[in-house]
Amino acid sequence: MFHYLALAAILFSVGLFGVITRRNTIGILMSLELMFSAATINFVTFNKFVATEALVGQMFAIFIIVVAAAEAVVGLALVLLIYRNWQGIDTDNYSVMKW
Repeated sequence: MFHYLALAAILFSVGLFGVITRRNTIGILMSLELMFSAATINFVTFNKFVATEALVGQMFAIFIIVVAAAEAVVGLALVLLIYRNWQGIDTDNYSVMKW
């Protein structure tokens, strides 16, 4: 169990580091996917070792995969829209969107 949790912690840490330090929007989306994958690994691990009879962990994992897919679709659509309007996807260019 420790190996799975360590892998999830490392994935989540790499994803969090990427979200905080990246300026490219595609990199931020990829880092978010890493964080979703870490959460999925945690749910499946706890379900396997703690509650082996229930399928709650797998159900949450499927839910997270669906949410991650929806997030990717919406995020990429926003990135394409931003690229069309400002010819770049760096987060520094988004200051125009502030009130």
